[in-house]
Amino acid sequence: MDLGAALTGGELRPEAQVRLPLRMMNRHGLVAGATGTGKTVTLQVMAEQLSAAGVPVFLADIKGDLSGLAVPGSPTGKLLERTRAVGQDWVAQGFPVEFLALGGDGAGVPVRATVASFGPLLLSRVMDLNETQESSLQLVFHYADQKDLELYDLKDLRAVISHLASAAGRPELEELGGLSKATAGVLLRELVNLEAQGLAGFFGEPEFNTAELLRTAPDGRGVITCLELPTLLQKPLLFSTFLMWLLADLFAELPEVGDADRPRLVFFLDEAHLLFRGASKAFLEAVAATVRLIRSKGVGVFFVTQTPKDVPEEVLGQLANRIQHALRAFTPDDARALRATVSTFPVSDYDLAEALTTAGTGEAIVTVMNERGAPAPVAWTRMRSPVSRMGPAPAGTIRQVVAGSPLLAAYGTAVDRASALEKLKGAAPAPPRDRAPAQDLPGKPVGGGLPGSGQAQDQAQAQAQAQAQIDAEARRIEEDILGRPSSRPVPVPRDRSPRPEGGPDPLVERVLETAIEAAGAMGQELLRGMFQTRRRRRR
Repeated sequence: MDLGAALTGGELRPEAQVRLPLRMMNRHGLVAGATGTGKTVTLQVMAEQLSAAGVPVFLADIKGDLSGLAVPGSPTGKLLERTRAVGQDWVAQGFPVEFLALGGDGAGVPVRATVASFGPLLLSRVMDLNETQESSLQLVFHYADQKDLELYDLKDLRAVISHLASAAGRPELEELGGLSKATAGVLLRELVNLEAQGLAGFFGEPEFNTAELLRTAPDGRGVITCLELPTLLQKPLLFSTFLMWLLADLFAELPEVGDADRPRLVFFLDEAHLLFRGASKAFLEAVAATVRLIRSKGVGVFFVTQTPKDVPEEVLGQLANRIQHALRAFTPDDARALRATVSTFPVSDYDLAEALTTAGTGEAIVTVMNERGAPAPVAWTRMRSPVSRMGPAPAGTIRQVVAGSPLLAAYGTAVDRASALEKLKGAAPAPPRDRAPAQDLPGKPVGGGLPGSGQAQDQAQAQAQAQAQIDAEARRIEEDILGRPSSRPVPVPRDRSPRPEGGPDPLVERVLETAIEAAGAMGQELLRGMFQTRRRRRR
């Protein structure tokens, strides 16, 4: 991928082209710079070349400027003069673009996610909960999962929380610590706030399938999926958290590919500072782990922000490709940010502090990975120009593209199926659970009597009953996993005669066997992702 031509000694060197190998795009990267220095145009140039190489792209259109990707650019004398100077053979061209909008808030195809799929950790981030409230929300999700209460939208979650805070539902969580009225009140108020902000339309069905981001056009070019965000300032946390939901879902769904010749998808995460501002430790750890591991799935992630200090060190250390546009040093904080930015670059012949403050619009300090996976020398680069339209597309273009999109039929109309709300409305109050009778508890004296001569016999009988239950559970697990009747013999009473000294306890052996056999099924649950998201049943 051609980024531009190098500048040395203040002179442009068109023969010294700065390039980024496609196979190194999944080493992740950073595009940074002050407002007005050319970050958005750099995204456009990169998206165009990735699409032309058959690589799908996802990016967020914060200001509406990137909708011009769908329309060929207009040649002007100034543009052609610049492109000739950097050695670019410029030909106007439009690209295959899909326009999305969160919950239908915009002109794009509506994008929705179920509450269950979003998961408690990401939802806590959107609701701005503290750690105690977050753990309570996780308990609510756990209860809904165990009781088969589908959490599709915010109404479902509100119904489950209200039920657990009521007299009828409160006993059901006693063994797990319960849900206090005060915490339930906080959660319900935050849900009302989300609805007041217009976020109810984002949570629901049909849920967006992230596999849609991996499509190519009939001519082989990668589809550029452009998320339109006309109301970003009203929903900054939802925007940034939604992008991480997409990454977490991709991580859960995609198979390992190792080091491929080209990435399967390149994901530009714009306004990255919104993602990390005020984030909990658990959230930051999940982001860092996802970024580190998703590379092997063939996905490259580029964070777009103003300065590298907006990105936590554990994430910044994984961003091998850097495109740093000019910075401004008008305040002491700006000066500290400049010094921190300079320290993140390899040693070079440039005075980086001077270069970063004097670079013109459309110029950047670039360091990328070469074909051998080693850092290339730092290059002051005059970036290439887009071949599509710079700036918003003409009026009506987005509506026309959306109207012809194959995604509109699948996601255009909201669906409201019966779920937790309807189930709880039709459910009778659940009576408190009774304790199991004493004689059913293994190893407990029957009848509440004092330990005596009959205690050993009672304990042996209870242990035999427990063994039979373990064997039956082992048969059930085997049948569930293999999908056929178990070859395991029907449980029979076990000989509980004393085992040889130092020999294994047969009961312990059976418990271990059952646990090992169940590990495969439990592993599927663990693969819900780093963010505790629920993997969806694809339809």
